[in-house]
Amino acid sequence: MPSEETNINDTDMGHLQAEVEYRTIFQHINKKIFAATNLDEIMIDLKDEIAQLFEAERITIYYIDGIKRELVSRVMSGNEIEEIRVRLSPRSIAGYSASRQKLLNIADVYDTDELAGIDPSLKFDSSWDIKTGITTRQVMVAPIVFKKILLGAIQLVNRKTDAPFSERDEKNVKELAETMGNGLYNQKKIASTKLDKNNKYDYLMENHILTPKELKKAIVSAREGKASVDEILIKDFSVPKKDIGISLSHYFKVEYVEFNKNVPIPGDLLQGVKVPFMKNNKWVPLREEDGDIIIAIDDPHDLQKSGEIKSLFSGKRIRFCIAFEEDIMEFINLFTHDEQELASIDDIISQLSEEEDEFEDDVSHMDEESSAVVQLVNKIIIDAHNRGASDIHIEPYPGKNNTQVRIRVDGSCALYQTIPYQYKNAVVSRLKIMSDLDIAERRKPQDGKIKFKKYGGVDIELRVATVPTAGGMEDVVMRLLAAGEPIPLSKMGFSKYNIDNFLSAVTKPYGIIFVCGPTGSGKTTTLHSALSYINKTETKIWTAEDPVEITQKGLRQVQVKPKIGFDFAAAMRSFLRADPDVIMVGEMRDKETTQIGIEASLTGHLVFSTLHTNSAPESITRLLDMGMDPFNFADAILCILAQRLVRTLCKKCKMNYHPAKDEFNELVREYGEDVFEQTGIEYSDDLNLCKAHGCTTCNQTGYAGRMGIHELLMGTDSVKKMIQTQARMEEIRKQAIKEGMRTLKQDGLEKVFHGHTDLMQVRKVCIK
Repeated sequence: MPSEETNINDTDMGHLQAEVEYRTIFQHINKKIFAATNLDEIMIDLKDEIAQLFEAERITIYYIDGIKRELVSRVMSGNEIEEIRVRLSPRSIAGYSASRQKLLNIADVYDTDELAGIDPSLKFDSSWDIKTGITTRQVMVAPIVFKKILLGAIQLVNRKTDAPFSERDEKNVKELAETMGNGLYNQKKIASTKLDKNNKYDYLMENHILTPKELKKAIVSAREGKASVDEILIKDFSVPKKDIGISLSHYFKVEYVEFNKNVPIPGDLLQGVKVPFMKNNKWVPLREEDGDIIIAIDDPHDLQKSGEIKSLFSGKRIRFCIAFEEDIMEFINLFTHDEQELASIDDIISQLSEEEDEFEDDVSHMDEESSAVVQLVNKIIIDAHNRGASDIHIEPYPGKNNTQVRIRVDGSCALYQTIPYQYKNAVVSRLKIMSDLDIAERRKPQDGKIKFKKYGGVDIELRVATVPTAGGMEDVVMRLLAAGEPIPLSKMGFSKYNIDNFLSAVTKPYGIIFVCGPTGSGKTTTLHSALSYINKTETKIWTAEDPVEITQKGLRQVQVKPKIGFDFAAAMRSFLRADPDVIMVGEMRDKETTQIGIEASLTGHLVFSTLHTNSAPESITRLLDMGMDPFNFADAILCILAQRLVRTLCKKCKMNYHPAKDEFNELVREYGEDVFEQTGIEYSDDLNLCKAHGCTTCNQTGYAGRMGIHELLMGTDSVKKMIQTQARMEEIRKQAIKEGMRTLKQDGLEKVFHGHTDLMQVRKVCIK
């Protein structure tokens, strides 16, 4: 037989389990009260759950109408909401509890002696029982008060067990009334700050995006379907999400923020903040701005949430923004996880912080092989790759200044995240180890490479450069060299003149073709696209690259290794002994490589290469300055293509508009008035340009992706003669333009007139 002690323990366990279940339901109700967007969500939607919590048959929640001095309750009658009003007078049970701000627990409302014991004037109005056909027995009423302000009352009727409400029920209903006081006070405060407005969707109705009738239907549908009003408006009434966000912004009088995958990760603000806590309470820190910490939250007027957030960032000013719950969750996932499901930034920083406890101010002791440092570095690289970045910049600062990490996407640098200052040396040392660099050498620049596949599972190669900076720091800049496929020439943004002439050059049996431009202008991509066009079984193609970024079947591709003496010149010499038809050299940066290339083109081979020059005519001057024989070079040259990448307008949100005459004249001046007539474009009422707008697809920037703008100088007979006589660059440019060449800016402006980009983006990448 079980012992008495066992029975006692079982009883205690039963009570404990019941208490845990009770507290779980209670917390769930509390959250709903704080999340309520209007009074009905508190006074109607929560009734059944509260009644079940107290095992009561009925519940009535009242709020105060201060003008009429009445207690008001709202109830559903069919699809309509009706109000029940009770005088705020000590003669009724609810009125007495509210006016005296005193909890009442009555075992039998028909017991006149019990009522008289509370107050001689207290009466029970039995007309309610006659109307409903239900006999009232036990009643417990608690006033709803916030900061000594009476806001309403909560009334529970009839215990299902027919026993009086217990002391435990009294304690719990007081706690519930306190929470409800916060909720009703929020609603009252919001209503008072909106002057005559009392609905968070007023902006939608004022701007005729939504009618009051549609809003009423949405509220009823949301209540029946247990979905949010916002979801119903977006799904059933096709209200744009952004417009709802703007309406919420007007209502809460705070900024509205949408999810943006390019938002920098606020690594320093995430320290000590648990991810489940942010997700459960629907908030996330976004950035620090002018001394304020910007917090995205689903309800800026939730006093409990805002209080907890302020306690986490004590000593700092908090500025709240309104955001949808799903956007907040996406921000949290962006800040804390990646596709490989590495540890979150919060977990990494927490782990690092544990290692820092004993050395709070020391940054030199951190171990670059620490698992947390390894994960942090891996996450930075993987996130940059996922965001389509071309470069990663690690920028530590002296003293107790946090390290900035910036990434370059579509040619523009943006802050990706901040790393607490304690970890700057460890992160730099980790990157040096991955690049096979000397971690002890901090006075001189170093170059290396990272084959990331063995560290993070993603097939990325990174070119790494370290640069000593002020204060004994070292910057690390990494270029991502992700493997890719060649882009068809027809999709590279060539004008008809340029594509026709470029194709005529790349299909020649011999000669030399140069593609020039700064680092990151797409030269290698263009060369591989050209090779793809002529890549046939009967054509033997050799390439020498550093590194091999784009691979193609049919090409024999070679990775040069200058450290062992196998440079571009050595590769070229070996290719000439390997029966080539076409040779592609990654770059002609020295006299020897260029001379071999020109000789190869004169001996029956088609040669492709790149140059780091600003324009096509300048490339001729640069090559002659290297010591090239002008006659050999003139004979060999087929064409020189200068290239830039310009940001394009987002196709989903770009806006058509008719430009003013002054704007059109400015474009004409930029193009060149003497040659603009050749474009065939005239100012008229039908002329339309495009401008940036901003949407979720382009992260509100108005731009998405890039396209090439080109300057193609063909090796015509007249140009060859000018090369042989070493004519000035400007003379060669004028002759090329006379024969049909368009400068980089002119090609860019033609793309402006075709609606692909705008003048500002063209100006950013070229001068002439």
